[in-house]
Amino acid sequence: MSGVGSVGEIVTIAAASVPELWRVADPREATRRIGQIRALATARNAVLLAHNYQLPEVQEAADFVGDSLGLSLEAQKTGADVIVFCGVHFMAESAKILNPGKTVLLPNLSAGCALADSITPESLLKWKERYPGYLVVTYINSSAEVKALSDICCTSANAVSVIRSLPTDRILFTPDRNLGRWVARQVPEKDIVIYDGACPTHDVLRDASVERVKSGHPGAVVIAHPECREDVLQMADEVCSTSGMVQAVQRHPEARTFIVATEWALIHQLKKRFPDREFIPADGCIGCRLHCPYMKMITLDTVRRALLENVFEITVDAEDAALARRALERMMAVPRDR
Repeated sequence: MSGVGSVGEIVTIAAASVPELWRVADPREATRRIGQIRALATARNAVLLAHNYQLPEVQEAADFVGDSLGLSLEAQKTGADVIVFCGVHFMAESAKILNPGKTVLLPNLSAGCALADSITPESLLKWKERYPGYLVVTYINSSAEVKALSDICCTSANAVSVIRSLPTDRILFTPDRNLGRWVARQVPEKDIVIYDGACPTHDVLRDASVERVKSGHPGAVVIAHPECREDVLQMADEVCSTSGMVQAVQRHPEARTFIVATEWALIHQLKKRFPDREFIPADGCIGCRLHCPYMKMITLDTVRRALLENVFEITVDAEDAALARRALERMMAVPRDR
């Protein structure tokens, strides 16, 4: 939870950049429910981890908020008995893989990921047969079964460093084609074969929308997630993971306005840390396109139910978990790109 201002003030700090449907209607009621959740978490010796794309009020209920790499590290070092993962299924699965002795709860089992679903164990095995001798680098947005078939995982925060750390120049990158193409441009000396998957939330954004927003804010700095298409990334002043965007803002102390090309909920964290700056969704319609429906399936009500009813517990096949843990631990040994 934030230590700056009251919880009621913080949950609405970025309201101007929040789609109207998802704005907190009653900050006092949200504060009360967050207090209930914190008391339940303490009673259960539970830690609440929330991704940057979670609803602002869920972020404020959490112990830690961050990107996939940061939350993986927090999950591994927590002393809590219970991990409540406010994110999507592959994230909770990764937390369980790294903490086999702990109870890991996902408050809504419907919180999946279209990108993770784009690569299956069968399709990866078939792909590997076509490219013998290539190492498999798998984006963390993937199932435990796919991770188990991979040599190493990566996140958008350390993908370039992971590729550079490998002893071979022959690499299969899965499943995000936009991230893979961006990484390949940073490491041209490597032969990187890229799978044809994508995050619909990022892939839907086009340069024309960004240009329209930028035309109204000509001095704005554009920061984009590498899951965006190449035409968008070419317009960006900074390309980085969600947590990397915080450092990106710090690198532009003279800028007052930032156009943010990633899921709209990240703006909550940016506005908390830089209340004197303006952050504008890059889609030109306040998050109507840059919206992940899966991330918004976690609410204060589902978090409270998870703590009260111990739902929904995540389990992973032991053999898959052992192999996937190796790929994840190799990933976490590699530092962030920036």
